[in-house]
Amino acid sequence: MPSDDTARISPTASPSFLTWLSSLFFGSSTYTPMAEKVPKKNVVVVGGGAAGGTLARGLSKTLDASQYNLILVNDRTFFVHLIAMARVAVSGEDKLEDKALFGFDKLLYNGNGTVKIGKAVAIAEEEAGKGGQLVLEDGERIPYTALVLATGSTWPSIIELPQTESEARTHINSWRSKVEKAQHVVVVGGGAVGIEVAGEIREAHLKKKITLIHKQSLLLNSVYPDKYRKDIERRLRIRNVDLILDDEIENPTEGVAGVTTKSGKSLPDADLVIQAFGAKPNTAFIKSLGEDVVNEHGFVKVNEFLEVPGHPGVFAVGDIIDWKEQKQGAKANTHVKVVSANVVSFLHGQPLKKEYKGSPEMILIPLGKSGGAGYADLLWGILMGDFLSRMLKGKDLFVSMIRSQRGL
Repeated sequence: MPSDDTARISPTASPSFLTWLSSLFFGSSTYTPMAEKVPKKNVVVVGGGAAGGTLARGLSKTLDASQYNLILVNDRTFFVHLIAMARVAVSGEDKLEDKALFGFDKLLYNGNGTVKIGKAVAIAEEEAGKGGQLVLEDGERIPYTALVLATGSTWPSIIELPQTESEARTHINSWRSKVEKAQHVVVVGGGAVGIEVAGEIREAHLKKKITLIHKQSLLLNSVYPDKYRKDIERRLRIRNVDLILDDEIENPTEGVAGVTTKSGKSLPDADLVIQAFGAKPNTAFIKSLGEDVVNEHGFVKVNEFLEVPGHPGVFAVGDIIDWKEQKQGAKANTHVKVVSANVVSFLHGQPLKKEYKGSPEMILIPLGKSGGAGYADLLWGILMGDFLSRMLKGKDLFVSMIRSQRGL
């Protein structure tokens, strides 16, 4: 028969008794209960482009893997170095696509994080500031504590690639064939994309007839000074690219046998029309967070911390933000520095401190490998010509630099 004291020993015995019992065996006077394992928090980045990929790589360095799961969601299995696409689309020289398209396997430091291939279709926020779920097209729901939207833009067909690498290569070869066969190429849109496409076609096809049509009286837009806009026009004309300004082609169609502009100018021998305008923010699914989250043009509203107002812990970077600035990959690094710091502050329950104060307007447009022109809104406004365009960007369109930055 056990004694009364022994009978009272049970899993629910008091800590004071357990302390006494422990001291008998281990000589310790302290009882420490087993700590409960705290579940990891998910930090989800949607979009692996210039902004999202850079942010994810940085967070993979700074976030403690024992506390956080970093998840990068991208709809393609590969990264597209968009800056190179105008050249890739019209010329197979150097097989640039082999370096400008690459996977995400080396992006995250020391494997600290996961890359999930899937298309986001909705955001189900549980409660403002309390996280939610990212909903994918296949029905999977990925919980998040902090969410960063970096979905970029959709682009004109010539530089907008399909979802799989095999389809992307077919798309590229198709465009190269169209350009090769055409006798007179008409590029519609005199922004940076149109100018680069015209310049790359001229570099690859010295004798082909090329016409660039732009609806304003000067190329680009009024963000840039007239002296730069006139300079890039002069460089195109030197390269025997014909320009039609203050005019347009409505609803341009690729396969044609002659076109007429809105003002009535006829180009009867035109046999290929390339639309080089119409980039739009890729934000349709973000409206599920609330109709007031995006503006009338589809850009995501953000405050000075690049956080979505009314939705603590949800941030946006890159082309999609509603900020008065030109949409360029070059600004991504500045956006990323702000959001990276603020994501960490949010996770630690601290006030957001890092503010975005805009970026100086800079642009560098190559006209093939041989040159181009650039402008930087610094000091009195700096113009750059063929030499700097060729050395800084034209040679390989930053492909080597981007590969290095992404661990390749």
